[in-house]
Amino acid sequence: MKNHALKPCLLLAALALSAGAAQAQQVIKLTAAAGHPPVFLWVKTLDEVFIPEVDKKLAAAGGKYKIEWTKAYGGTLVKLGGESKGVADGVADVGVVSTLFEAAKFPMQNVSYYTPFGTDRIDLVSKTIADMQKSIPSMADAWTKNGLVYLGGMALDSYHIWSKFPITKYEDLNGKKISAPGPAANWIRGTGAVGVAGTLNSYYEDIKSGVSDGAAVFTTGAAAAKLHEVAPYITKVNFGSQFAGGIAINKRRFDRMPPEVQKAIREAGDAWTAQYATAQTALMEARMKEMSAAGAKISELSDAERKRWADALSPVAKTWAADAQSKGLPAQDVLNAYMAGLIRAGAKVPRDWSK
Repeated sequence: MKNHALKPCLLLAALALSAGAAQAQQVIKLTAAAGHPPVFLWVKTLDEVFIPEVDKKLAAAGGKYKIEWTKAYGGTLVKLGGESKGVADGVADVGVVSTLFEAAKFPMQNVSYYTPFGTDRIDLVSKTIADMQKSIPSMADAWTKNGLVYLGGMALDSYHIWSKFPITKYEDLNGKKISAPGPAANWIRGTGAVGVAGTLNSYYEDIKSGVSDGAAVFTTGAAAAKLHEVAPYITKVNFGSQFAGGIAINKRRFDRMPPEVQKAIREAGDAWTAQYATAQTALMEARMKEMSAAGAKISELSDAERKRWADALSPVAKTWAADAQSKGLPAQDVLNAYMAGLIRAGAKVPRDWSK
């Protein structure tokens, strides 16, 4: 009889303990945002890699903390180019910050755009910038002074040229109009080509209408814009993979989080960086094959011609560094570190822009 009497008590005690554990779980509400829609891989992997990784790591740590996510992609909460302010202001808690579109706030993070013909390795570009942000205070400060904590980086796949005409040497661009906006205009200046301002949204019509004769663009972007339909000659110039931004979290919010949650978020950022690079590389290869199957004529510039092209350009990196140095930024140190990082990792650069 005593055993029978104990069983309900034990059951009640177990239920009480279970209820106590459930009540002890702390729910943290976070909003993740991006200016781009999920069709872009950096947003798709934010949703399918970063967020699940955070959840998985917190559950594996005992489930004391749980994130309740709100997702706002495609500019519904923060607009492209305004992500850093949106996250810093608390409009969103976590976001994909495109340093490429926020050069005024992240000037040193754009070093890859002033060092063309670098490497086509997305992972190497991301790692090199990440290492520099740890060793060069001003690069890390660019995030913290803007109210952010950097969690992981992304680079675009290597840039090539889509054109209406074949290219075997840089002289073939003489007199042609090439869409190469922003710093990328420096990659064709010195070839005899004329740079034309534009974006991925305008390249197709610009080439079709004759405003330009081609565009310098990364493979996955060109495929999405269907540039091979109007510019069927794809010349793999390999201007290099370009650092474009990363995932960041609101610093005030992050600093108040328990160490266990901070750890999960940082580790998820590392996982996102690695998996994004792998996925973007695979997507680039798939898109190039698809364009070839659709009739695009793909050729690859020889190493000798890449060197001739690189040597024909003005010292764009030195000019950029000197301008930034005049504003109190350690651009020469950044330039030296970036080139040294690529070369140390085995990248065969036709020109060392730091010299």
